[in-house]
Amino acid sequence: MNCIIIDDEMMARAIIAQFVTSLTKIKVVEEFTNAIYAIKYLNENKVDVVFLDIHMPDFTGFDFIKTLKNPPKVILVTSDKNFAFEAFEFDCIVDYLVKPINEDRFSKAIEKLLTRHSTNKLPEKNTGHASANQEPNEFYVNIGNRLIKIDIPSVTMVKANGDYIIIKTDSTTYTVHTTLKKIEDKLPSDLFLKVHRSYIINTKKIIDIEDNSVLIGKDIIPVSRGNRPELINRLNLL
Repeated sequence: MNCIIIDDEMMARAIIAQFVTSLTKIKVVEEFTNAIYAIKYLNENKVDVVFLDIHMPDFTGFDFIKTLKNPPKVILVTSDKNFAFEAFEFDCIVDYLVKPINEDRFSKAIEKLLTRHSTNKLPEKNTGHASANQEPNEFYVNIGNRLIKIDIPSVTMVKANGDYIIIKTDSTTYTVHTTLKKIEDKLPSDLFLKVHRSYIINTKKIIDIEDNSVLIGKDIIPVSRGNRPELINRLNLL
């Protein structure tokens, strides 16, 4: 696998390059202090992975990714902990490393990269709709500078609460600074349904339905008149 490093800090580039040289499956082919130069390089050359800083002069790492039609795999290496949730909105991003990085953490990121690289080589069915047929079983949320994995089947309900979202699972409740739409996009539509402008529910977790509300666990959740027909249609009625 070939890689490039994009970081305006010379020391950061040197550390990444040193870690990469200890690996047999990855080779550094170029380094850049500026994302603009890297874009020009990628227009003419193919690489497998980019080690990318978020904050750089004139052009952020996210801006860089958005300019590429088919971005390679990306491992973010940054001193900023505050963009972890936003980072995983991009399918191409494999991992998020916070400086200063150590070799053990770097190795774990490479393991994830190699696993995804080998998975992508498998033959796909319905290549035009791969994402629809290969729904992930989890997503990550950024809470207190930590990335916490949430198993999708364990989610019982999601509630909008101002600028925050409350995610309830079978065992835990999480409060996340994001939007209901972003969470909805992460949830499989065959399992979850938006029953109200402020609520998404796991239809498999419904205990009882009465009038315009459903009971999930100990929570009574309102169902809007417009969403009730779709909810009823989802139920396996006798």
